[in-house]
Amino acid sequence: MKVNIILSGVGGQGILSIAAVIGKAALKDGLFMKQAEVHGMSQRGGDVQSNLRISDQPIASDLIAKGSADVIISLEPMEALRYLPYLKKDGWVVTNSKPFINIPNYPELDKIMDAINALPNKVMLDIEQIAKDLGASRSANIVMLGAASPYIGIDYSKLEDGIRSIFGRKGDEIVATNLKALAAGRAVAER
Repeated sequence: MKVNIILSGVGGQGILSIAAVIGKAALKDGLFMKQAEVHGMSQRGGDVQSNLRISDQPIASDLIAKGSADVIISLEPMEALRYLPYLKKDGWVVTNSKPFINIPNYPELDKIMDAINALPNKVMLDIEQIAKDLGASRSANIVMLGAASPYIGIDYSKLEDGIRSIFGRKGDEIVATNLKALAAGRAVAER
């Protein structure tokens, strides 16, 4: 088992929380994991990206080579396109359908959506709306994790355990909210 995951988005969207949950889940599943992240601009709404490499064998490098990502999980559609050169031919893109427009020259949304829709393996969903409908607007990132969960090679119950581990110190209500968000995202991917 080996899976290479690129997480991308904009600072403040919860990329690093997704990485932490996946990391905890992978370790709980007895897997090896390496992670590299770029988050220097996260405080200013800049590009945030994380490479996660998970395997049942030791991993030499934490960076994902072009053409070798199994999954791109993106909380922002333009950021999904930024990392397409890293995606395998049969890889999956799981992305938010709603942009986070924080630059004056943001590309036309129709062109971004056309490019994503042209991909053979994709899941697009409005994570903010799903989270809002659950009464959990701060859990949009976990909705995204749920939507990506069928493609990352980690048992779903281990992801639930990862959520309990990462959010447990915040109380049972926060854990329950995030577990609902995970399940809601998973339901979209399974459709």
